[in-house]
Amino acid sequence: MTSMPVEGENPPTAAPRAGSARRALVGRLSWGLADQAASSISNFAVGIYVARSLGVTAFGVFSLAWVTYGVVLNVSRGLSTDPLVVRFSGVPEASWRGAVARSTGTALGVGTSIGAVSLVVGLALGGRLGSAFACLGVMLPGLLLQDAWRFAFFAAGNGRKAFVNDVVWCVALVPALVAAAHVGTVGAFVLAWGASAAVAAAYGCLQCGIRPRLTEARGWLREQRDLGYRYLVENVSLSGASQLRAYGLGAIVGVGAVGAVRGAELLMGPFLAVLMGLSLVTVPEAARVLRKSPHRLGTFCLLLGGGQAVAALLWGGSLLLLPNRLGDLVLGSVWHSSAHLIVPITFSVAGAGLGTGAAAGLRALGAARRSLRSQLFASVCYVGGGLGGAALAGTVGSAWGVAAATVSGSAVWWLHLRSALREHRHNPIPEVRTS
Repeated sequence: MTSMPVEGENPPTAAPRAGSARRALVGRLSWGLADQAASSISNFAVGIYVARSLGVTAFGVFSLAWVTYGVVLNVSRGLSTDPLVVRFSGVPEASWRGAVARSTGTALGVGTSIGAVSLVVGLALGGRLGSAFACLGVMLPGLLLQDAWRFAFFAAGNGRKAFVNDVVWCVALVPALVAAAHVGTVGAFVLAWGASAAVAAAYGCLQCGIRPRLTEARGWLREQRDLGYRYLVENVSLSGASQLRAYGLGAIVGVGAVGAVRGAELLMGPFLAVLMGLSLVTVPEAARVLRKSPHRLGTFCLLLGGGQAVAALLWGGSLLLLPNRLGDLVLGSVWHSSAHLIVPITFSVAGAGLGTGAAAGLRALGAARRSLRSQLFASVCYVGGGLGGAALAGTVGSAWGVAAATVSGSAVWWLHLRSALREHRHNPIPEVRTS
């Protein structure tokens, strides 16, 4: 039995504890933003170098290799780091270390196996495109391992180490880009980008004292198959849709159109850095909210998604005021092809930002079936809108088709989150485990 506080006594309060939790949350989000800023600087620098040095057509070739890397990256994340983040965020260190060794080994295995395929395909294709894919194949193991360390650190709530790792990548990238500029080919830039990532991947092993266990990748896949394979399909449908749209756009309109779209996306780069930085910590934070205050998960996701959508619209609006002279300075000849795509791509990014709030909630709930259905619907809409728009109205039509598809997909994400939250209230037993 508890007693009521008498007059003159200070009643117990949870405010300091709540304030401390808020400060910890802000700190983790801040490291996520800082880490993504460092990562995006390296990606942005490579993109700008290629766009300015080699022109719109070669930039289109580079963009095809880039979206292919995005597909492979999402394969790795679905099988290795997505289950890690869902199931091993905020767990005891011994459990985390064992899981990290197995998950990073899985990422390394994915990079090695798919990299070998990319190398063979690139050598068979020949030319600029074949050279880019061959170089990408050589660099994939280091690229995927570096990405895996970032998610491992955020699962442990230690975003500072992820930030330091990306800073190492940026520092190593500087001399690599200088050397690539002297060579002046797309393949050289791919090698510079990947080699600097490999340096950061090696440093990640030193940061945490964990060695990736490639031999335990099969065991990790078996343990996490209930989530991993669904996240694999979900992630590949996302990046695969982007790749299909890029290839289709190149076939319908021309490779230069792919470069124009990529140039407009680069203009959204600073905001995309914020969106992607938050994505590193949103699922771990949503999982923490679910464990501590499950009734607040819906509000957390709404604030997260709505805030990103509004920020995207504001950033896109500011780009419309960008003088042509400054645009030429940033993108060179690519600017004139990309400037008229700013508005539709802004709406695309806003729609994606809104949907990420719901996606984080579904991941935290372990509702892999619902998140898979949502992503498959969004991906089909993305490809259909992008290619249908290209057939009807060229590059601009493709951009507007993707914008409409992204907003529609976001609505489906939120419908599924609402249903999942309702199910969780009636049956609070989670699908996920932490050991």
